Amino acid sequence: MTIPNIYNNTSHFDFPYSSKAMGVNYTKERTSITLWIPFAEQVVWRIYDNGLGGKLLKELLLTSHEDGTWSAEINKDLHGHYYTIQVKNHGKWLNEIPDIYAFSTGVNGQRGMIFDPEKTNPEQWKEDQYIHLSHYTDASIYELHVRDFTQHPESGVNNNGLFLGLAEENTHNAIGEKTGLNHLVDLGISHVHLLPISDYCKLDERTPQNGYNWGYDPLNFNTLEGSYSTNPFDGMSRIIEFKKLVQTLHKNHIGVVLDVVYNHTGLVEDAYFDQTIPGYYFRHNTDGQLSNASGCGNEFASEKPMARKYLIDSLKYWCKEYHIDGFRFDLMGIYDIETMNIIEEELRKINPAILLYGEGWTADRSPLDESHRAVKNNTQQLKNIACFSDDFRDTIKGNQFDVHSLGFISGKQYEEEHLKHIIVAGLPHPQIKESYLNNDLKYWADSPQQVINFFSCHDDYTIFDKLKLALDRKDYDTIDERICLGLAINILSQGIPFLHSGVELLRTKKGVQNSYKSPDFVNQIEWDKKNNEVVGICNYLKNLIRLRNEYPFIKCENKQEIQENIEFINNYIPGVVTFIIHNKKKRDKQTSKICISFNNTTKQHHIDVPSGNWKELSIDKYQILKSGSKTDIIVSRALSATIYLDL
Repeated sequence: MTIPNIYNNTSHFDFPYSSKAMGVNYTKERTSITLWIPFAEQVVWRIYDNGLGGKLLKELLLTSHEDGTWSAEINKDLHGHYYTIQVKNHGKWLNEIPDIYAFSTGVNGQRGMIFDPEKTNPEQWKEDQYIHLSHYTDASIYELHVRDFTQHPESGVNNNGLFLGLAEENTHNAIGEKTGLNHLVDLGISHVHLLPISDYCKLDERTPQNGYNWGYDPLNFNTLEGSYSTNPFDGMSRIIEFKKLVQTLHKNHIGVVLDVVYNHTGLVEDAYFDQTIPGYYFRHNTDGQLSNASGCGNEFASEKPMARKYLIDSLKYWCKEYHIDGFRFDLMGIYDIETMNIIEEELRKINPAILLYGEGWTADRSPLDESHRAVKNNTQQLKNIACFSDDFRDTIKGNQFDVHSLGFISGKQYEEEHLKHIIVAGLPHPQIKESYLNNDLKYWADSPQQVINFFSCHDDYTIFDKLKLALDRKDYDTIDERICLGLAINILSQGIPFLHSGVELLRTKKGVQNSYKSPDFVNQIEWDKKNNEVVGICNYLKNLIRLRNEYPFIKCENKQEIQENIEFINNYIPGVVTFIIHNKKKRDKQTSKICISFNNTTKQHHIDVPSGNWKELSIDKYQILKSGSKTDIIVSRALSATIYLDL
């Protein structure tokens, strides 16, 4: 098959295409291997008794085929053995590596593992089900790092920092407050977004306590990271334990989204892709050098047929083998649009409720023309795939690249029109004055289901640290209220809310902006701080999510519903935005509409609203106040979100 020449690349040339299943296939009677390595001169397959060191048990040459594949088989039960391949290319033997499809490895990912997949399944695994939502906007996503979430000694967890630790139920800190999984279940979120859990290279799995990494340095894409298992030397342990985690989350009605990083590799010259077929899987500039839209030394050439096949095969494997509910694509702007749409189509055949979203940008320039790439401005060309809204982020907390800049929750004035814009998921609305919007605010999505709303994530400062940098010291005692205001805007705006783990716990990373390799002292969730001071914020977030779920008309399903059902109140007050969501489709028969007012000032204001049987909703206790009578004037309370229901 000819590679589409849609980018300028002097090193581009034609390769054969193969639709065969790749990698190792195990049965009790025999184990076979199939690899796509066109133009290789020789390929050697070696079998070992250990994942590192140990004895070489067998070595054999693979046989080549016209479609560019090489294959071999051994008529023996090889369960529990490890293997490598080595390719001879242009007279030179490349590095000894696992094959790029390896489904598990030994310690530090240097050798692939041969295993019986059935032996990795927990009890009742076949009964485990994906999490299904009626609509994508029913999702509420909570991003966390496996190690961070249970590493702290007061997490109440036995398996600190491991897959099994996150799977432990009914854990508490020293004063009895819920921690870990128990905390997630209590919040009521629909999905956890796990920072990369596939095998990465810059942490020694033998001594993980001596280092730390987020995992954005991938090594083996189909293999789990061994440092999150109880035994990184045994390639089976990580699989069994991760499946137990998925099973436990599903049992608690929480879906699992994996943060996947196919856009680049942690190694560059020694990347396993290049040690298989030098030059094929990565893009190059016109001078023949590796292009670097990832900012990490290379970028994956998703538009090439066998690179595209690799991506699709890998994602389908995670879905089928691990029952994964969704994927977040790191630097999705590197991938080509056609590949992303094929991915969506193929994964939806496996799981119709699959949740797909990513970063609609790159870290640097790419030789692939932007018109072909899955960047934010091309979101409308993507099928059922969402992008992160940096418009939402910057409106809420201020400019991402200026630590001292203010956003709406830190008190920035004259942000009302920008706030309206993100409340309606950045979609056109007749009451928004477009001339008041910044020139860079565009209508990039076609539906609220394509918009991921966030104001903090693993990148950059936590919102607590950002507010401390941006605010005057005299305002430090208002940080709690400002974070709660941000949470309310996030949960009650149109689109899909995305939360950074610990935001409700006033998480700090001690002022470290980029903590990707900082120690646990910086990154861990400090469960000892979940006390009376922050429990109220946790309850606030829990009740916001509950409100959003119990009154489904809050979540408009498409652009037309947003335009017809959301009404902004026109009496202008600086720092205050008030709007009504009408229940025109009668999704909730008890309530005709809801009125929400966001106020970033330190004063309360009275707002004239259309007539109704308005009753204020106390989010803290989650009770509708019984006192008072019907009113057509609501009180927008200082530095908070105020909510009234029309009953």
